Amino acid sequence: MHRLADTIRRWGAELGLTLGFSAPQTPAAVVALDQWLAQGRHGEMAWMARHRDQRADPAQLLPQVRSVICARLDYLPEPQDAAVARLADPHTAYLSRYALGRDYHKVVRQRLKQLALRIEQEIGPFGWRPFSDSAPVLEKPLAAQAGLGWQGKHTNLLCRERGSWFFLGELYTDLPLPADAPVSDHCGDCTACIDHCPTGAITAPGQLDARRCIAYLTIELHGPIPEPLRPLIGNRIYGCDDCQLCCPWNRFATLTRERDFLPRHGLDHAALVDLFAWDEATFLARTEGSPLRRLGWERWLRNLAIALGNAPPTAASRAALAQRRDAPSPLVREHVAWAEARLGSTES
Repeated sequence: MHRLADTIRRWGAELGLTLGFSAPQTPAAVVALDQWLAQGRHGEMAWMARHRDQRADPAQLLPQVRSVICARLDYLPEPQDAAVARLADPHTAYLSRYALGRDYHKVVRQRLKQLALRIEQEIGPFGWRPFSDSAPVLEKPLAAQAGLGWQGKHTNLLCRERGSWFFLGELYTDLPLPADAPVSDHCGDCTACIDHCPTGAITAPGQLDARRCIAYLTIELHGPIPEPLRPLIGNRIYGCDDCQLCCPWNRFATLTRERDFLPRHGLDHAALVDLFAWDEATFLARTEGSPLRRLGWERWLRNLAIALGNAPPTAASRAALAQRRDAPSPLVREHVAWAEARLGSTES
């Protein structure tokens, strides 16, 4: 099994994956999950509570699971300085860098499937099932157990050699593969991610209140975004990377080699008014195969309206908002009205 694990690690590298091996159980993480759910910090993500037992018991996803092959795949599409510059321009839409290209769920799962089939060629049929943020899996604790990094104070996985700009995936198997040793925590006294969180969502080291997190507000929340938090969102229309952009370990991050993760349709530098002008057909066409598709056109406009309201007023932004003033969606109308009122107060 040790020789097989070494071979699997080499096959993973050929697929662009960095691999580690873990036992399927994460008892400490389950305790932390239960506390987080009890505090209601998952907000409207009811599926977090609904599928709690599957996260706690990996055998519910793959009976007889004995080990997990954890994978890491870099996705940073541009130097961090470029991302910081986009974030600093209030008239430019900022999307989390992971969402600029193809949907990572499909890319990572397909690589893991290729890996499993390669293992089958070597040893014959075995039980396996691949995941990448696509099922109730405690993927960050598993990856930490597998030695792929440690969970930083922002709760993301950190690696000394790669920072945190990578996707995670898991291949559940019924093979008794030897587990790798976890790595130690190297955050030290640094509190950059806590200090830089725009909404104060990182309430303490390793403690995240999703209800205040911009990623939750712009992606997971289906209704109106709470008014006190709207000005703090700035020009972030899909997710938030601030806790990664300020992390000292990300000076070691490397750009992705995956063409699938490179920006599409100029979304890495698109103007807010241009995106706000998309009709639904354009939105659907330009988000095909993208993580953005799950947002839906209505919430896409909601988020853009907030960003337009947070930017310095221009004739173009006022005209763009005025065109959506009578939108069919009450959700869009509410946020357009808020943005127009905010631009009026900003001007005065």
